[in-house]
Order: sequence, then C-alpha cells, then structure tokens
Amino acid sequence: MTVRCVEVYPDAVHLQGFLSLEAQRRLAEQCHVIGTGPVGWYVPTVRGRGKMRVEMVCLGYHWNARTYRYQATRDDHDGRPVPALPADLSELAREMAVAAGTAVEPDVCILNYYGPAGKMGLHQDKDERPETLEAGLPIVSVSLGDTAKFIIGGFTRAEPKTMVPLASGDGFVFGGRSRLRYHGVAAILPGTGPATLGLEGRYNLTFRQGAASQ
Repeated sequence: MTVRCVEVYPDAVHLQGFLSLEAQRRLAEQCHVIGTGPVGWYVPTVRGRGKMRVEMVCLGYHWNARTYRYQATRDDHDGRPVPALPADLSELAREMAVAAGTAVEPDVCILNYYGPAGKMGLHQDKDERPETLEAGLPIVSVSLGDTAKFIIGGFTRAEPKTMVPLASGDGFVFGGRSRLRYHGVAAILPGTGPATLGLEGRYNLTFRQGAASQ
C-alpha cells in the first residue's frame, strides 16, 4: 500500500496509511494480549494532576507517572518488573522512523488505550536522557482503532496548534527541530476505526530512545 508522508512541521511527519489492514489486525491483537496480561493495563496517577484519561502499559522500561523517570519496575503501581520490548515492535519503530527520514533505536514503548472518552493533555516528551533530547532523537508512534484528534503546537502551551487526524494504521514521527513541541490528544472519534479490529477506542504505541541508564 502507498504511504503518504505529510510534513506538519519541520521534522514532524504524519505517515498516512503506514500499516495495512492485516498488519493493523495483528498488531491490535498483540496489544490486547500485552494489555490483558499479568503486567498489563493500569490508569496512572500523574504527579499533581490526578488520574490520566488513558490506560497504560510500558515495555522495555516503565515511565513512572509520579517521578517522571524511567525504571525497570512499576513502582508507581504494583512494583512488578517491566516486560521486555518485543523485537518486532522495535523493528516497526525503526521502519517508521526511516519512512520519516530519520532513525531511532527504541528502548521503551508506551502502549496506551484510549476509551471513547479518552484524551491526553498538552505535554512535552522530555523525560529521556539529556543527550537524547539534545540530539533530537525522534518520538515514533502508531495508531490503531478509532481516529484521534492529535494536536501539536510550538514550544510553549500558548503557541498556535495544528490538529492532525490520526487514523488507524497511521504513524507520526517528530524529532530534530520538533522534538520538544507540545502535543496531546483532544478527543477520540468513536466508531471511526476498522470494524475488523474489534476495537472500541484506540491503541497508541509510542516508541522512544533514551530511557536506559537513568
């Protein structure tokens, strides 16, 4: 299938139609198995902000919502060791990065489930190692299920923002000059995902490099 690459900002690329329907089905099944497994979904409580509007599970390293640091165990929830990042998911992230004209060697994947009312407030991804941020190593994400109204703006919350509809099978990659842009998810559009996925809501897998050795 043809992938359309749309540069939303410098070094911020929307990969429209990156995954075939069959690839989406397989990945959605894998996400379901991970999320319902013994070290699966939970709703994080963010420091000073209450509970998030998504369910989360991390692979490779765990992002601690209370300390904003990565670690090997889920200390803000159940203390359990984090599952390994599967090789096929790492390869998917590398392929998406190449398609966007960049490169990544991910050591963590944050898998979020957005229900029909799910959303994510504006934030910067800046909890990785300083050298990762300075190098502009990209954030790589892929969407499955219902379309998300993804918003991305400037380097302060007040700057103008662009809304990008992320449909099932789309990727989004931002690094380099756009690595620290504020971004979030304003809403999920229920009933817009492929029926064959059997998914109410949306899965989002976000890959990044620079969690190790914090």
